[in-house]
Amino acid sequence: MLQYLTVPVTPFQQNCSIVWCDATKDAAIIDPGGDIDTLLAEVQHLGVRLKAIWLTHAHIDHAGATGELAEQLQLPIIGPHPADQFWIDALPQQSAMFGFPPARPFAPTRWLHDGDTVQIGNETLNVRHCPGHTPGHVVFHAPQIDRAFVGDVLFAGSIGRTDFPQGNHQQLIDSITQRLWPMGDQTVFIPGHGPESSFGRERRSNPYVQGT
Repeated sequence: MLQYLTVPVTPFQQNCSIVWCDATKDAAIIDPGGDIDTLLAEVQHLGVRLKAIWLTHAHIDHAGATGELAEQLQLPIIGPHPADQFWIDALPQQSAMFGFPPARPFAPTRWLHDGDTVQIGNETLNVRHCPGHTPGHVVFHAPQIDRAFVGDVLFAGSIGRTDFPQGNHQQLIDSITQRLWPMGDQTVFIPGHGPESSFGRERRSNPYVQGT
């Protein structure tokens, strides 16, 4: 069984998720934006072994601590999609702009593309490329537990911003309707900020994508 724990980090209260395979206790960490000590304390409390970092996209609040954590624990960095390379390159400037600790540059061990899979222990998650918020944004879908880790594509009652460089509103709507909705109304998603919701609930009530 795949398990997860969501830990809000950074002043932006970004939802970093620790996901692990119950059978093996191997774990991945999705979007370690900061507060490494807090995250490692949770990992220790859970009794799991971190094996990889998975990134949905490369904005500072999602990727800020990636380089330091990868170096500290010798972890591979998986994702995002190559189209977010320019955001990775800009992490030092992003950290200065938003008052974050200096972000260490990094090179992903493996880029992700639409239709790829990632594995932790005995558990496999599907990767969907969902551009719009950033051009290289990806989503991790765990159909075995009806969960999706969607970063900043969709929120409870809202959608991701598209006013950043290379953001695209129509692309974001297409990503939601063509890539997320087919995962099923019953799927609960863990957004990059704020509470969980389900795709069905958002289809019915989210003013940005209602009825799509």
